Amino acid sequence: MKRLKTVRLEDLIPRMAELFRKKNAGGFAYSWGAFGRDCVSGFLVGIVAMPLAMAFSIAAGGTPAQGLYTAIIAGFFVSVLGGSRFQIAGPTGAFVVIIYGIISRQGMAGLTAATIIAGILLILMGLSGLGKFIKYIPYPVTTGFTTGVGLLIFSQQVKDFFGLDIAQSSPEFIEKWMQHFSAARTIDITTLAVGLGTIAVIIALRRLAPRIPGAAVAVFASTVVCYIFKLQTPTIGDVFGSIASSALPAPNFPAITLATVRDVFPDAFSIALLAAIESLLSAVVADGMGGDRHNSNTELMAQGVGNIAAVIFGGIPATGAIARTAANIKSGAVSPVSGVIHSVTLVLFVLFLAPAATMIPLACLSAVLMVVSWDMSNLARFLRIVKTAPKSDVFVLLCTFALTVLVDLTFAVEIGVLLAVFLFIRRMIEIADVKPQNNELISALAMGNMEKDTEKSIRALHSNDIEVYEIDGPFFFGVADMLQNVLLHLARPPKTVILRMRAVPAIDSTGIAALESFLMNCRGRKIRLVITEICPQPKSALEKAGFTAACGRENFIATLEEAIESCN
Repeated sequence: MKRLKTVRLEDLIPRMAELFRKKNAGGFAYSWGAFGRDCVSGFLVGIVAMPLAMAFSIAAGGTPAQGLYTAIIAGFFVSVLGGSRFQIAGPTGAFVVIIYGIISRQGMAGLTAATIIAGILLILMGLSGLGKFIKYIPYPVTTGFTTGVGLLIFSQQVKDFFGLDIAQSSPEFIEKWMQHFSAARTIDITTLAVGLGTIAVIIALRRLAPRIPGAAVAVFASTVVCYIFKLQTPTIGDVFGSIASSALPAPNFPAITLATVRDVFPDAFSIALLAAIESLLSAVVADGMGGDRHNSNTELMAQGVGNIAAVIFGGIPATGAIARTAANIKSGAVSPVSGVIHSVTLVLFVLFLAPAATMIPLACLSAVLMVVSWDMSNLARFLRIVKTAPKSDVFVLLCTFALTVLVDLTFAVEIGVLLAVFLFIRRMIEIADVKPQNNELISALAMGNMEKDTEKSIRALHSNDIEVYEIDGPFFFGVADMLQNVLLHLARPPKTVILRMRAVPAIDSTGIAALESFLMNCRGRKIRLVITEICPQPKSALEKAGFTAACGRENFIATLEEAIESCN
């Protein structure tokens, strides 16, 4: 079993550092031509990110300006310090629901504290080397909560998309839909037409010109149409007021007490876990599209720094954005410089075009998020798992989905991970076993498949009253109970029990305790216990635990033949 390797300092060097080398190990050399391509891709991704950053922030209960600040700050730090050449960070759909819930319960101050703690957790994950393991969270868990989040985002946009007259939307899924149905008579046709038109433009551009940023074009077109024809529909300015055309706000370092940590830590854990999963998933997608190989631990540390910096400057949580990262690669990005240019593009927008953003209709931003929610939900993938996966995977999928939609995303993430652990344990128990081997060995002897020396040893099994058992698979608490049942199923106690451990790659403390209990039971029945063919990790673990000395070093024998011969 692989151990968690200590992360070395050289393993945490950001990919941006490659620009200062003449040529790296992968043959990549930066040039003015590469810089030009990064500028073009960064500018295009900045245009794509602008409406998404504002839309995600509004949906999460923040302001349009907070979304822009987040994309600028988090995008900059993740590009400069990250472990991927192509990653673009900013507000994402996965965070919408969890941020909305935290703001509802804890306020913006609670969100800031939770995000700072989450950033620290992400940095610790990177330093400890957990980056390579976070991405192994089972597919049913990630699919369940991403599909659930997609449905929740869609539900949150119904009010603005249809122009419903609802004073305050309920944060609860069922109550929210009851409000929607109760207010169905207040649908505003103009607002609905703007939303449908926005979706139509996005879909048309996806099919006819997929390289063009559909969301940005659709938002621009909808805004222009509403302005020219004086369409009466709520805009960003109507609800949130103006967006200041100035530099970023001054940093604000909140006072975080121990009581605050206790209150927001579950939310902070969910933010950190979600940020880790989505950012590493985005980096893996980027590797496949760009032919690169990211550094998971460096990426997690950058995500931690980016999130801390984002909320200090008035933003909200951020992570790697798969859609924007893919757009970055498709636009010709060469290095993390494109991510920096993306941030610069957004800064220029805030400085010179922020007043124009107040004219954007909320309906078209809702339409953009409805398209995002459809992409996130990926119903085809969800239904494929339901139809083809084992029942245990389907159970995990449906539980995670239901908890995400009906209870709380924080709770869903925690329970989803817990279910994943139980699923892993169950699978390990299914493949692990404690098997009697006497009959198998004697059958092999009868078939003439034994070497001469081995044949002599096998014949000694019955004459010397020996029982051979093999432990197959990792010896942890799931297998411990199987070992305890060995002596109970014997018709009469033998003189010797031999445990073959050639197929045991690792043992945990519960497995060691089970062996100690088994040894005591053997001695109580005057049975000799012999351990043979033991692997390095279990051998070292048993030595450190004192079991080797308790059992007797002479009872640890290299081969089965030698173990049987020692019983003569």
